[in-house]
Amino acid sequence: MADARSDLRAIRRSLVVLTTLSFFVVAYFARELILPILLGFLIALTLSPVNRAIQRTGLPAAISAVLLILFAASGIGFVVFFAGGTVSEWTDDAPSLLRQLRYKLSGVSETLEAVQKTSKDIEKIASDTDVTVQAVAVKPPSLLNSAVTIAASTATTIAVALILALFLLASGDLFYRKLTQAFPTLSGKKRALSTVYDIERQVSGYLLTITLINAGLGIAVGLAMWMIGLEYAYIWGIAAFLLNYLPVLGGIVGTVLVAAYAIVTFDSLSYALLAPISYQVLTSSEAQFVTPYIVGRRMELNIVAVFLTVVLWGWLWGIAGVIVAVPFLLVFKVVCDNFESLTVMGSFLSSNENPATRPE
Repeated sequence: MADARSDLRAIRRSLVVLTTLSFFVVAYFARELILPILLGFLIALTLSPVNRAIQRTGLPAAISAVLLILFAASGIGFVVFFAGGTVSEWTDDAPSLLRQLRYKLSGVSETLEAVQKTSKDIEKIASDTDVTVQAVAVKPPSLLNSAVTIAASTATTIAVALILALFLLASGDLFYRKLTQAFPTLSGKKRALSTVYDIERQVSGYLLTITLINAGLGIAVGLAMWMIGLEYAYIWGIAAFLLNYLPVLGGIVGTVLVAAYAIVTFDSLSYALLAPISYQVLTSSEAQFVTPYIVGRRMELNIVAVFLTVVLWGWLWGIAGVIVAVPFLLVFKVVCDNFESLTVMGSFLSSNENPATRPE
């Protein structure tokens, strides 16, 4: 009997490992299918408390859902309308901007001077080679096709996610009722309903709070860039709002981009550094003081687990994976906290030394 139990435990552990590996393999190869569905559920979870509050006024769930999705789509359209054209122009002018940046930094170090000299030699060789010229002539259409493909894929993902969120919000509590019907026992129904409501509370609270914090950061960055005199200050405010959804990496990427553009824009290198320093100070203050004070107590996640999750999903799905990593980790932690067999994993994911356990 002891040997049989040992064999069963070994089989169970092997099945868990195989299931986990299969999950990540499917997530990697089915990204185009899973990502819009996951984003749709996250949008619905975020807007569910707002949708429920609107319904208390007597407005039907379908109408309130349409209003919320239209509001979300308008926000996305606002960002694309005000920032899309400028970003597209910057992308087209990227080679020129890079040349100006190298010129402005040419006197900073001998290394940069060597790089500049090497690039000039390469350009000279390219100008004398017909094959290279022909290759360069073919390259822009491929870049344009890639940009169009990425834009179309992103637009499709957002559209599918918004439509799915609309259906989920318009259905009201139908999804929750269907979920409870899948469990035969009363205790199972209570556990499932408690888990779903806990997930909704944690994820919606986190995403709504982070969105408001990012909006405040975007306004602060935009005002700071305007006061310094950097062109397109509103673009940098929008960039700060969007990049701050990327844990750890967002502030670094934003600071580098602002620094590069400021160096190209301003004649004085010392004055140009005011822009990235201001950006970094604002993002660091938000990350060190504002977010931990407002979100820290609510989220209560192990920072090591957060970092590893961001790295993992960033490797699987790129930028989209970095964005959904923390909400996904929150969902997983709530599930672990509600099932006794997963309490060890839930304890590891918690930032508390003695996390509270949920009774069976």
